Amino acid sequence: MSDFVPGIDLSRSFYRDVVAPLIPGVRHSAALIGPGSEVLRFDTARSTDHDWGPRVLLFVPGEVVAEVRAAVEAGLPDRFGGLPTVFTYHGQERSGVTVSELGEWLTGRLAFDPRQGVSLLDWLAAPWQSLAEVTCGEVFHDGLGGLEAARQALRWYPGDVWRYVLACQWRRIAQEEPFPGRCGEVGDELGSAVMGARLTREVMRLALLLRRRYPPYAKWLGSALARMPGSTELGESLGAATAARSWRERDAALAAAYARVAALQNRMRLTGWLDEEVRGFYDRPFQVIDGDRFADALMASVSDPVIKGLPLVGCADQLSDSTDLLVAPGRARAVTAAALGLG
Repeated sequence: MSDFVPGIDLSRSFYRDVVAPLIPGVRHSAALIGPGSEVLRFDTARSTDHDWGPRVLLFVPGEVVAEVRAAVEAGLPDRFGGLPTVFTYHGQERSGVTVSELGEWLTGRLAFDPRQGVSLLDWLAAPWQSLAEVTCGEVFHDGLGGLEAARQALRWYPGDVWRYVLACQWRRIAQEEPFPGRCGEVGDELGSAVMGARLTREVMRLALLLRRRYPPYAKWLGSALARMPGSTELGESLGAATAARSWRERDAALAAAYARVAALQNRMRLTGWLDEEVRGFYDRPFQVIDGDRFADALMASVSDPVIKGLPLVGCADQLSDSTDLLVAPGRARAVTAAALGLG
């Protein structure tokens, strides 16, 4: 366990020492991007028990893909760094080197090629995990010249798109923020805990979005928040909310978390200053931030008339948390287009 080498470091050496020498004179780009915990730098020694090893994505012109793939497969050693260079991925053996044409790979991951521009539907239909997989990781060599441009195009949402996604995230909080208290008030502590956990997730995602970070899928959401600068107190409040044994404790912890993300939005200056204090929910003894105030202010600051006219249902991840939908770019795109009325 103590000899663990992070996947990005392993793959960087693998490219330099093994892969690059196999393709002398071939124009190419090489990287470790796409799926895999190592791309987001969340891998640990535990990750090595499956779907993990030295790997490189090798992008070459389409007309030489087959030739380069054959040369790489013929020249790969059996092992590198004590690990096999052909390993099991989702139950099937595959080479640690994937050879592809860049546009084909990007379209397969996103349902569009960002080098050709990124439309409003492109932005909203691309799952956060997919955007993170393309923009994180590391480029080892960009001899083709298009890979870094594609990554830069997707680095973060344009201003009005960002405001819209944030507004939709606040809307998700607004729709449920009094529920933990209401469940608990009628003696349903289990229901209150479930609602508290749901709201905790939404606040975590909101905090990451405010700091220009694509929220990763569920397994790494807490890890991503913990790595975000200035997140310690927010994490403590959310931890208290999920650990609470009564709805009143849960309500107080969530209220503290709401105030912190409200202050974070004010610091980002995306809208005019908004009151960061929680308040009662009508005459009921529940503390809420009234997330619709933040959603409305964000939408009021949007200048693009098309975005301004969108329903507040959001991007693919805000529309659905179905894994089978979010890992299928075409399916996510179709659902998002239908929900938003975008062609």
